[in-house]
Amino acid sequence: MIENLLVANRGEIALRVFRTCRDSGIGTVAVYSDADAGSPHVVAADAAVRLPGSAPADTYLRGDLIVKAATEAGADAVHPGYGFLSENAAFARAVLDAGLTWVGPGPEAIETMGSKVESKRRMAEAGVPVLPELDPDRVTEADLPVLVKASAGGGGRGMRIVRSLDGLAEAVEGAGAEAASAFGDPTVFCERYLETGRHIEVQVLADTHGTVWAVGERECSIQRRHQKVVEEAPSPLVDPAMRERLFTAARQAASAIGYVGAGTVEFLATADGEFFFLEMNTRLQVEHPVTECVTGLDLVALQLSVAEGAPLPPEPPQWTGHAIEVRLYAEDPTAGWRPQSGTLHAFAVPGVAAEFAVPARYGLRLDSGVTGGSVVGVHYDPMLAKVIAWGPDRAATARTLASALARARIHGVVTNRDLLVNVLRHPAFLAGETDTAFLGRHGLDTLAAPLAGERAVRLSALAAALAEAAHNRASATVLGGLPAGWRNVPSAPQRKAYAAGGAEYEVRYRHTRSGLRAEGHPEVALVAAHPDRVVLEVAGVRRTFDVGRYPGLVAVDSPLGPVSLTPLPRFTDPDAAVAAGSLLAPMPGTVVRVAVSAGDRVRAGEPLLWLEAMKMEHRIAAPADGVVTDLPVTAGQQVEQGAVLAVVSGSEERE
Repeated sequence: MIENLLVANRGEIALRVFRTCRDSGIGTVAVYSDADAGSPHVVAADAAVRLPGSAPADTYLRGDLIVKAATEAGADAVHPGYGFLSENAAFARAVLDAGLTWVGPGPEAIETMGSKVESKRRMAEAGVPVLPELDPDRVTEADLPVLVKASAGGGGRGMRIVRSLDGLAEAVEGAGAEAASAFGDPTVFCERYLETGRHIEVQVLADTHGTVWAVGERECSIQRRHQKVVEEAPSPLVDPAMRERLFTAARQAASAIGYVGAGTVEFLATADGEFFFLEMNTRLQVEHPVTECVTGLDLVALQLSVAEGAPLPPEPPQWTGHAIEVRLYAEDPTAGWRPQSGTLHAFAVPGVAAEFAVPARYGLRLDSGVTGGSVVGVHYDPMLAKVIAWGPDRAATARTLASALARARIHGVVTNRDLLVNVLRHPAFLAGETDTAFLGRHGLDTLAAPLAGERAVRLSALAAALAEAAHNRASATVLGGLPAGWRNVPSAPQRKAYAAGGAEYEVRYRHTRSGLRAEGHPEVALVAAHPDRVVLEVAGVRRTFDVGRYPGLVAVDSPLGPVSLTPLPRFTDPDAAVAAGSLLAPMPGTVVRVAVSAGDRVRAGEPLLWLEAMKMEHRIAAPADGVVTDLPVTAGQQVEQGAVLAVVSGSEERE
């Protein structure tokens, strides 16, 4: 029996495992890096052990330190979560060699499936349909497009789409470097790329007594950078006949390697129901909550039970209803999915019925590793939370989830929230047309468009200005009850300027004896203004705006859509200007490679260097033809957000 469990992970997955442990009477041990010292998973554990440093290579990827932490804290078992060392056979062996219980499949199964090359060979032998592997050195025009993939790991890292042979060498080099950084193995291979495939996966669970469950399928086709964004169960593509074939293939895959524990067999399917084995994730999946919601199972509890040697029932339960999960990321889809960092000032999703657990009835579930006040750093994946809706059917579930996301209070970092809501409300999504080309086909100009339109932004800016004035009057020591800028005679209006979405908005208003007079808003009357809430009557309709103020940010939430405003100073600091042609670091990170030198001529789009942050490599390219006139960084250098990485000047300026 497991008495005390260490989770070799962080954030929401650690909290998810801890929740089941509490329900089961099992003690919990957390490990944490210096960057995570104040994280919720550390607070939630019965005991916590520090892993010195912040980078994954120094902390969560140090299996020796984690095994040592388990023995020192009195743990008798280790759960790997997902990511980091969860699919590392050497780590599983180290846990077992230390006399601890490993909550996962045996090291041999991890090793077999950890190599995409070897796993595809084994699956082909077991009769599971596979896409043929291509040697990068032998790819021809006839093979294009191809997908360059890391043999180890997953999560979209070490993957590149290649449509031209001219770009193959760079893709192989970049994918290998990213794979080496993320997984410690630079091996890559190629396979045929299906432009409009459907990503279908089957949750399997196997015990030590020979029972193998195919619990149900999930569809995870909507992806960015080969990482899943929206997941659902069951799949709108799969009919009963296809489901039976999928389940048979998944059970064959698990049985072929003597699999024990929870795992996922992933397939790429075509619209006509043909499918091919992609990989097997020998761990719990990020998207496991949708399967839990429709089946009522606690997959973590079953993992623990199997690890203790208990048998599974002969058959898994049938599912009920439909579940959809979205991954809320701190990233900007309109800027190349650029990860964001900073303080998450506020985080609240309305209507949540359960956290890290299946709701008692149809409703919302939240699995989150952050709270208001959490700092989103640069060392780890930028996922903030998983928001899951479970409902009687797909349409109702999508509507519930979209509404909750639209009304959520998320202040402090840019997120993909607007994109998620637009996807869930899109007619093609609601029709079940969800292949891997969904985002590209429908376009980020539509899918990532702000939920708040121009009118909503202008009204929110007015509300922000009125809330700030109310705050100033509330804190005034003299005549605090008077409206801001009140005069006995007409005078210049009050002025406040904000930036939002690349545009500037100036608010000009006066308080008169007959009420608010706001320029550009003749239809607006002020009902009430408080430091954190403003009520306006707009063309006879009363609207409430909730206002959060933070350093350099005003966040306004209303049914018209969330709006983030940056207050603009009346006068700019000339010292803040940077040289024309400067390329600034979009986030803190490490310069991993430099492709040019000062004085080199470059063409628009040519890579200058690569910046690693949040476990991804970011290509910094020349914005135009010109000459590299300054290159103040070198490989291995740490840079802060906004630091000058390079300066590219036009050729005529150099001459």
